[in-house]
Amino acid sequence: MVCWPVDYNGTWSLARPVQRHGVGLHTGQSVSVSLMPFSAPGVWVRWLSDDAPPVRLEPCQVRDSQLCTTLELGSRRLATVEHLLGAIAGCGLTHVLLEVEGEEIPLLDGSALGWVEAIAEADLVEIPGGHPHRLILEEPIALHRGSSVITATPAERFSVVCVIDFPQPAIGRQQFALELTPQRFVEEIAPARTFGFREQVEQLRAAGLIQGGALDNALVCDGEHWLNPPLRFPDEPVRHKLLDLIGDLALVGFPRAQVLVYRGSHGLHTDLAEALADRSPVQP
Repeated sequence: MVCWPVDYNGTWSLARPVQRHGVGLHTGQSVSVSLMPFSAPGVWVRWLSDDAPPVRLEPCQVRDSQLCTTLELGSRRLATVEHLLGAIAGCGLTHVLLEVEGEEIPLLDGSALGWVEAIAEADLVEIPGGHPHRLILEEPIALHRGSSVITATPAERFSVVCVIDFPQPAIGRQQFALELTPQRFVEEIAPARTFGFREQVEQLRAAGLIQGGALDNALVCDGEHWLNPPLRFPDEPVRHKLLDLIGDLALVGFPRAQVLVYRGSHGLHTDLAEALADRSPVQP
């Protein structure tokens, strides 16, 4: 059994390569990613289909795209990165190379659990003398998009609070909060799957989205019930929203702050990541 880092104050890479295959949520195409040990800090990407050197992922590459987080890397785009990035950051990895085949990250089972299992299979190795950069928040940040709100308040450690509110009785209003550690991420956040709504499926597919969505990789809500129970947690939807938040903050890093989000979205999370990068001094 892998021994996860106790917090996010160390620097870690992988002991050996590991690969996962699957379908992309929106393209429906077969795609694969290899997670590789890497000596340079950060998350790096290179495509196996060309000879270009690896590119380090940065917050400025994030594009606000419908229903997922997409990175623009020169002339190429890499979509649906949030679950993988959430697993990398949530597990405490700080040095990793992603070798990609395709334009989208595999959805796997719709959660980050498959990526956590891949990281556990590869095992973590600590990089001696490393000190991750941590963002220090000097004053509160509050942002909104319509009725959706996200705030970050200075704190000693990184903690998250998420509130969702849906009219569908099967979901309704849910709230979840925790002080994040790698172990708590693995146990309480990573297994939570993405979810959608039966009445939206055909409209989204007609728009060219969720071509790879299926009952084995997404929870589907039909008003008062789920089409594919059982849930892994009674409040699985709000936990998955926290997974999305963690993935969307992964490239800017976890600040010393409490982050609270009400009715969040990838776009709102990205707004906070940009604000954190602009306003927060970095502590080596």
